[in-house]
Amino acid sequence: MQSGPITASVHKPQATSSRRSCPLAMREDLDQEVVIPHLFRCPISLDVFTDPVTLCTGQTYDRPNIERWLQLGNLTCPVTMQRLQDPSVVPNHTLRHLIEQWTLLGRQPVDPGRPLIALKHDLESHENTLTEKLHALQEVRLLSDESKSRCSYLIRMGFLSLLLELVFGQAQSLKSSQSQVFVEEALACVISLLEAADEPESSWSINMFKEESKLASFHELFRGGSSITKTSLCRLIEAICSSPQTQEISTLLVENGTNFSNELMVPLYQNDEVLLEAGLRAIRSLCSVQANRDALVQGGLLDGLVAHIQDVTVGSTHLMAMATLEQILGLEKAREALLDNPNGIKSLMKMVFRVSDLEGSESAVSCLTIVCENSLRAREAAIGFGVLTQLLLLLQSQCSGRTKTRARVLLKLLRSKEG
Repeated sequence: MQSGPITASVHKPQATSSRRSCPLAMREDLDQEVVIPHLFRCPISLDVFTDPVTLCTGQTYDRPNIERWLQLGNLTCPVTMQRLQDPSVVPNHTLRHLIEQWTLLGRQPVDPGRPLIALKHDLESHENTLTEKLHALQEVRLLSDESKSRCSYLIRMGFLSLLLELVFGQAQSLKSSQSQVFVEEALACVISLLEAADEPESSWSINMFKEESKLASFHELFRGGSSITKTSLCRLIEAICSSPQTQEISTLLVENGTNFSNELMVPLYQNDEVLLEAGLRAIRSLCSVQANRDALVQGGLLDGLVAHIQDVTVGSTHLMAMATLEQILGLEKAREALLDNPNGIKSLMKMVFRVSDLEGSESAVSCLTIVCENSLRAREAAIGFGVLTQLLLLLQSQCSGRTKTRARVLLKLLRSKEG
């Protein structure tokens, strides 16, 4: 039986009769004073849920909004854009209950109504179904969104370690579509906790990846997970690389993953912009650790970056790709790979003048300088593609002073060794 919309009053028990007679004014006051928890808003209307329902993708919407979306003939999930194998919706009673509590309390910070230890037990229990655990995860997500201090408390209670164990300790058994939703939600919680955590709090939990079985699970999920899962894993890589205490883990991920470099390239060929950006950020983060660069280049990283730069569209992801390319060209293997790639020098030439207003020129000029400095083959290729003309045009443009300085250095280098 379908339950009706949430109708609980938003009035505080202490409210006066005059304020009760003017609910609109009171609502405006509350909206100005209280921040609505992010997960209480429908992603379609951005209003507070009145009747939250969940699609097969695991995303929750307000029933009227998602029904209108489906009636218009749309067969995808509005947030993930995944094709819906099953357009039916399931009431999200846990979220509904939390919103009702929040509303009855006058829109105060959410109290899940039970000790955190009970919430943790629900996640740990082998007797609970995946659906029950998914609802528990949603409560954790709500709590982690409240404040940084709440995240720190959740980590100290062991939630970060538990969530990582639930995902990477049993990856083999998480094959069903419902399990994929569970993994996506659990990883979203992990990222929320990591973003708010201090390094000492999170590093102990992340060290679980020193276990070979956990590394294997990570790679298995990266290969076979959904785009949402891969996006979260890329953000996890970024978090691992950002802390000196866990950078060693990033090297283990690179060294122990068969064809991991090729797997990292997959997001570069996707139409999913969120995954593409997350993938490039992960690659750049891995390359920021000196010990990772050689293995990544050997695995074909440079060819993947060149292919992305060659794409006709220019944007922020190209700038990240250029910056990453500049990082790895310090390696002789990378410079050789660039010269061996038919589009290597050509791709850099394309970026010299085309996106000077987006700061892509500076990285392109820097990369060309690194490659041309000790390679006659590179200098001849660059000159053959018209780099001298491009540099002269760049010097007359409105690019930054630093870019012009680097362009002059490269121009001088090419002219001095042109003969």
